[in-house]
Amino acid sequence: MGVVVFDVATATPRSLNREARRIVDSLRDPEQTPEDLLEVVGFRRADGREISLREFSLAELLGIGETVRAEEIVIGTPDGRSVTVLLNATPILSEEGTVESVVVTLQDMADVEELERLRAEFLAMVSHELRGPLTSIKGSAATVLDSSAELDPAVVRQFFRIIGDQADHMHDLVSDLLDVARIETGELAVSPEPAEITVLVDRARSAFLSTGATNSLSVDIAPDLPLVAADRRRIVQVLGNLLSNAARHSPESSVITLTAERQGVHVAVSVVNEGQGIPAESLPQLFRKFSRAQPEEQEGDTGLGLAICKGIVEAHGGRIWAESDGPGLGARFTFTLPSVEETGSGASAALPAVQRPSASRRGQGEAEERVRVLAVDDDPNDLRYVRDALVQAGYTPLMAGDAREALSLMETERPDLALLDLMLPGTNGIELMRDILKRVDVPVIFLSAYGGDELVTQALEMGAVDYVAKPFSPTELAARIKAALRRRVADEPVEPYVLGDLSIDYAERRVTLAGQPVHLTATEYGLLAELAANAGRVLTYQHLLERVWGEKGDGDVRPMRTIVSKLRRKLGEDADNPRYLFTEPRVGFRMPRGKAPDGEV
Repeated sequence: MGVVVFDVATATPRSLNREARRIVDSLRDPEQTPEDLLEVVGFRRADGREISLREFSLAELLGIGETVRAEEIVIGTPDGRSVTVLLNATPILSEEGTVESVVVTLQDMADVEELERLRAEFLAMVSHELRGPLTSIKGSAATVLDSSAELDPAVVRQFFRIIGDQADHMHDLVSDLLDVARIETGELAVSPEPAEITVLVDRARSAFLSTGATNSLSVDIAPDLPLVAADRRRIVQVLGNLLSNAARHSPESSVITLTAERQGVHVAVSVVNEGQGIPAESLPQLFRKFSRAQPEEQEGDTGLGLAICKGIVEAHGGRIWAESDGPGLGARFTFTLPSVEETGSGASAALPAVQRPSASRRGQGEAEERVRVLAVDDDPNDLRYVRDALVQAGYTPLMAGDAREALSLMETERPDLALLDLMLPGTNGIELMRDILKRVDVPVIFLSAYGGDELVTQALEMGAVDYVAKPFSPTELAARIKAALRRRVADEPVEPYVLGDLSIDYAERRVTLAGQPVHLTATEYGLLAELAANAGRVLTYQHLLERVWGEKGDGDVRPMRTIVSKLRRKLGEDADNPRYLFTEPRVGFRMPRGKAPDGEV
């Protein structure tokens, strides 16, 4: 929503928010200022009246003090550029009753119009998809009922088979519609439990081949994969959708490849086809409702399958994405599922109730209590929604409306995880995260309405473990928190690492040097802890990218070298004569095996 505050006396905008600037920028030449644009812009109101600022000054229009409520207005320039907005205008009066300023809100209708177009197209498609099987059902029933001659039993069975198949088709379509509705309202229920990925793949493979698919299916699953936390029925549904999608966009004789491999604390499953490929501009939209990979999709594709896949995967705490080198070069669809650890009593995933040191009883043993999650947002409605989602998931919520309150709660309550809004009054979430990580090492998840904003990338590079795009469902939020907590405790040693003056306490996630605390960011601690946990071994760049950066590891080792340099400065060592962090050229890094201060191994 664009917001502009006009000063009536000067007829100039006092302030414009980001969306208002975007709308203005879409109308003006690069050389024009917003003030220059206001001298030539024109308006066409809902009743057809056209107003040009060449005929009426902006000061005159603002001074009228007209209140406008949700009026669709076209803003245009002499060179033909235009934008349709839903406009509200509210005059602010002085004590004398004169108009002092005007607050204007503008909503660009382009997205709304596109959504309406997609909705109309979707309704037409649903109507067509339902009428097809209904016609077959009605025709088959009429033939059996109205035949003047007695039909052969085999023919009757064939008609009933047609009726059954078409009823199944209608059932699938209605189920897809219901799934989309549940995803959008946050009511999609999943029941993850430890499962073998090979079993899930086998079920999906059998179901796919039973449909009469003519494509060859090649399955390549890495050995010794951990169990995954999965709702078996739902994940088989995801695999089935991806396999059907691959077959629909591939030549009949081509090979579809299904692979599974470990990625950090997740298992990544990919479905690769050799078909039409996907244009680069279509990739970001693929998993949106009504979206289709190609403009000319085959009949029978509702545009819901990939959106449903995204909802199911995210409800498990995973991610899903698509890759393609372009039209004609095939495509790869990949999703991740959290792995679960195997213990003596079986496999278990991270649960809302975990063993953690009590803030009031540290040093007196472990106290079992619910995970505490700090949520920071300046919007009371959003904060209330997050609180309810946390309570529903079994977490203890700690709520803050600004940075100062958040830092106070961080000091007194020592939460296990922080949820930060990216935009906060007087600061932003990244600055708050820096302040938090100076005090305590805690995983941070950002809540952002700007999924593609460069701030999100910056936040992840600065140490955030994840982000959740607004709007989100309670199920997705709970799953993301669970995955972040699971990653935090995965494979950490129990005994502290000690080498000379350096000590790493994994249980407390505390690093000291000669008895003094060393303040590390989440990423710095993660890298140091991974190297210390594997002391004596050389860890490759790729291993560290996967274990520390997770899915954000893209093969670029420069950020890793930067983190190592920062660690060396904080540990007071020289790269040419290291004591703790050793570089193995073109391979990776290592740390020596820990030793007690007296030299005992």
